[in-house]
Amino acid sequence: MSLRFFVFGCVAAVGQSFASAAEPTSVDVFIAGQDGYFAYRIPALLTTKPGTLLAFCEGRKTTLSDDGDNDLVLRRSSDGGREWHKLQLIHEEGGDAIITVGNPCLVVDPATGRIFLSMNRKNGRVLLTHSDDDGVTWSKVRDITDSASKPGWGWYAMGPGVGITLERGPHRGRLILPSNHRETSDRSGPSASHIVFSDDHGETWKLGGNVGLHTNECQVVETIDGDGSELLINMRNHWARSGKRPELAGRRLISRSRDDGLTWTEPTRDEALIEPTCQASLIRYSWPTGSQRSTLLFANPDSTSKRERMTVRVSHDEGRTWPTSKLIDPGPSGYCCLTRLKDGRIGLLYERDNYKRLTLVTFTLDWLSKSH
Repeated sequence: MSLRFFVFGCVAAVGQSFASAAEPTSVDVFIAGQDGYFAYRIPALLTTKPGTLLAFCEGRKTTLSDDGDNDLVLRRSSDGGREWHKLQLIHEEGGDAIITVGNPCLVVDPATGRIFLSMNRKNGRVLLTHSDDDGVTWSKVRDITDSASKPGWGWYAMGPGVGITLERGPHRGRLILPSNHRETSDRSGPSASHIVFSDDHGETWKLGGNVGLHTNECQVVETIDGDGSELLINMRNHWARSGKRPELAGRRLISRSRDDGLTWTEPTRDEALIEPTCQASLIRYSWPTGSQRSTLLFANPDSTSKRERMTVRVSHDEGRTWPTSKLIDPGPSGYCCLTRLKDGRIGLLYERDNYKRLTLVTFTLDWLSKSH
């Protein structure tokens, strides 16, 4: 029995029983055509401090277009992904006017429990809202573009996915949101990844350093480097699209920072992480302790030509090698977002079935690490 058949065979029965922690289980969280939306794309998944799962995405009203009349929507799960509350509209503008709201990117302040959600308006403005009640209600959206951008920047995109809070070093508690921008108002110019950060629990936000041209959608993790720490940023590769160097495409681009995101090393290709030019997800699962190893998780479509073969990889050496991988879905798949659930399981929310569904698959680290 193929993995794909097993995982998706569980969807219909999920309301009756949930598979044991040792086996993967899946449930469709967003389905095209339901709740008044033509389609759903661009997932962001977060586990809150109490353990609630928050699944965000763009609700695309009439078409699949990236630049259509798109809203930011949410579904919550209080039981680790078994059942989901009804759809919540987080932000919409203009009624039936074509105003694009999207690119969700989340971060939690562990000191306060406040959940921050960043997004974009028409890929030019940076918007921010927050929740203090586990995602039930959200504050009025505020525009932070003036502090998150520079004069001359045009097209702008957050994440999409999740940010991080620094857990070590002199800037412990810093909130970081990964982003990218262009100096053109549309997608015609080359993009560059960067970060936005806050050192005052999200009251004010500042720009970090740019990584380099022909980098794009990105995710960041905090890693260990000797007796210190550093940041690892993992980026979509646009060398073929904007750099006109197709021989440099097909692999994720990475860079590291030793000053908590103010400057970055020259981007290089990670030869282990192939991609079809698509967003990806990167999270820290665990820090090294007496009972567990340092573990990073990475997910994306494992192909250089098509958005297919959703795969999760494991690194135990701070993202320098990725020796373990598991194919989640051999079929069409796209954007994705990983999270660690409160009980230690791993959740992966990803686009599948040619953008007809956003599906949550949950599994254990033991299952992921088992040999094929």
